Amino acid sequence: MLDKYNRKLNYLRVSVTDRCNLRCTYCMPEDGITMLKHEDILSFDEIVDVIKTGVDYGINKVRITGGEPLVRKGIVDLIGMIWNIDGIKDLSMTTNAILLDKFAQPLAEAGLQRVNISLDTVDPKKFNEISRGGDIQKVFSGIEAAKKAGLDPIKINCVVWKSSEEEEAKKVGEYCEKNELNVRYIHQMNLSTGEFSVVEGGDGGNCGQCNRLRLTANGNIKPCLFSDLSYNVRTLGIEEAYKQAVGNKPKSGSYNQSGDFYNIGG
Repeated sequence: MLDKYNRKLNYLRVSVTDRCNLRCTYCMPEDGITMLKHEDILSFDEIVDVIKTGVDYGINKVRITGGEPLVRKGIVDLIGMIWNIDGIKDLSMTTNAILLDKFAQPLAEAGLQRVNISLDTVDPKKFNEISRGGDIQKVFSGIEAAKKAGLDPIKINCVVWKSSEEEEAKKVGEYCEKNELNVRYIHQMNLSTGEFSVVEGGDGGNCGQCNRLRLTANGNIKPCLFSDLSYNVRTLGIEEAYKQAVGNKPKSGSYNQSGDFYNIGG
């Protein structure tokens, strides 16, 4: 499907939960969040219906996000359901990898092809501080499990404050080179003020070539991360939500004062 700026939209990012097992400083407020009610979160069948309709409109690439998608009960089953949708050619996930040691093999067997893993430092103490309590050894174990499961490529998402030449970013880069991982540097973003830039090593943030829509855990199709626009599949119906999201996709991002990274999926 083409939007009014002639961009071909074939990529749907699906947030399956707003819950996470980490509390990273740049993602979640220190005093916690107000979580969605369980009845407000889309069921697996609803998610599959949204993706199937998206395939009819040209979606062939899906990325599962959260919060942290591996905390969603039954996530392996969902991966299998999505992979069995005729027309899906690319199925991936963004995860913090804390639980990936347990899930990598069954996810791969269910149809998951590749993963992006969040890792902003390789220093255990600094990781614990950034994530407010996370154990970096679990991330390393998750990465190794992903390798053994054949998830490929494994991309590392490293958030930087100003530059990929920062000390921590360079150390992450060295770790990735040593372990044959692809690193992507994501500059610190601010939804409410509209601060974003193109991802180093990726294509995120390049508005002129944006090919994605986002589905939030509570059923909003968002045409742009940096926009307050959203169209609910339960309220409008799936087809109408798609039509409005595509028809109103902005030329470029501006700001978003109605959502956060943890409940949109980044």
